[in-house]
Amino acid sequence: MGVIYFATGNAHKLAEVREIVQPLVPGLSDILGMPSDLGEPVEDGVSFAENAAIKARHVADALGVPAMADDSGLCVDVMGGAPGIFSARWAGRHGDDAANLDLLLAQLADVLPGNRGARFVCAAALALPSGEVMIEEGEMRGSLRFERAGSNGFGYDPIFEPEGFTVTNAELTPTQKNAISHRRKAFEKLAAHIPGVLG
Repeated sequence: MGVIYFATGNAHKLAEVREIVQPLVPGLSDILGMPSDLGEPVEDGVSFAENAAIKARHVADALGVPAMADDSGLCVDVMGGAPGIFSARWAGRHGDDAANLDLLLAQLADVLPGNRGARFVCAAALALPSGEVMIEEGEMRGSLRFERAGSNGFGYDPIFEPEGFTVTNAELTPTQKNAISHRRKAFEKLAAHIPGVLG
């Protein structure tokens, strides 16, 4: 049975990708996280797709096996797509969700509700030991609230209200959010490439 690696040390993200991809790929017995001794690659790409490819290639090249990775973030319309690839470190320190949210809310304080459109974007990459990389993207459109609401999710979820909903991502259950997420859309498309690369 086939095994594929996913370039992340984040257990939550690994579980989410397993839930999305495994049912779509007959013969895929498991998706394994990135071994900790590989270290983190330098994400110096200028797009989600480039950074996803860097992470997937890092694992594929090191282990000589097919590997997946993703890169994602929030793109705010009125800010020209920022914070974009800098979403996780918008306030200056990587992964400080509270500071990132505070800064973004302050920057958008005077922006009217009709101009607060945004989208979450995910690029999912599948890298092969041969050097070939396949990339698919997904997005979830919505708008940004003026204040946080909800305690589920992470990152910008407490202020992001997806299209068709009257609650934020952080007020949705994980199952509800995963059903409409940018990550699901990207990895559902990427899953179509996996059967052809499983040994």
